[in-house]
Amino acid sequence: MTRKAISRQAAIVGSALFVITMCLQASCTSKAEGETPAAKPSPGQLAEAKAAAAKLFSERSDVAKLREAVRTVSDIRDPENRDFETEWLYSKYSFFLGKAVPEKEKEAVWERGKAAGQIAARLEPNRPEGHFWYGANLGELAKLSPVTVGIKSVDDIRSAMNRVIEIDPAYQSASAFEALAQVELATRMFGDVSAEKAVEYLEKGIELGPENAYLRATLAEAYVSLRRTADARKQIDTLLKMQPNPDYAAEHEEAVEKGKKLLNRIN
Repeated sequence: MTRKAISRQAAIVGSALFVITMCLQASCTSKAEGETPAAKPSPGQLAEAKAAAAKLFSERSDVAKLREAVRTVSDIRDPENRDFETEWLYSKYSFFLGKAVPEKEKEAVWERGKAAGQIAARLEPNRPEGHFWYGANLGELAKLSPVTVGIKSVDDIRSAMNRVIEIDPAYQSASAFEALAQVELATRMFGDVSAEKAVEYLEKGIELGPENAYLRATLAEAYVSLRRTADARKQIDTLLKMQPNPDYAAEHEEAVEKGKKLLNRIN
């Protein structure tokens, strides 16, 4: 080997060692969007931040407070020391923020929520939270881009929500059943079988979460698609008489509006 070749090889090795050293110094840890820890938070700081975020989330009718809830949880996310609850809370709050922000922001918010939910599901595969909020964020992305995201995401959404049902079917007032029904209704172009399956999911869900307004509204929608208008009216009547859960008043109102629109269609 010539002196020139030896020098070149030494330079390459030296560069590689420099890269390795830099990686070791920086821990070579990739930091996901939505993670901004200045330093590793203590257990007390985690608890304090989560409590502050929960209070902000409870006032989410003010979008600025909902944004702040997401930022508060983002500040305690640590890619080098993942915390299950922090990840699923970030995913949950991102889901709601995505529904509240302007169209141009939705995709990025839900993408971050989806990623956090997936992390939570990997950390605690036998808990429902990560699977549910991963699937919920992915579902919104599918609605946003039905061709590019929706078609290829159907199986992933089904898998996530079926896993929730295996673990805790009553989680979030049996909302996993409503999510599965939404998938079936979105694919009803392939025949009435999808709508029938949606009804099956929703009726099971209502047994576990009779106070879930979304289940009632979506069941009415499924009945309408099957021309079961009398059954649809019964669900809408029940929905309009329901008392909203104070923690989900805005979502209850959204379901009521959906029910009223369906009622206008069938009258």
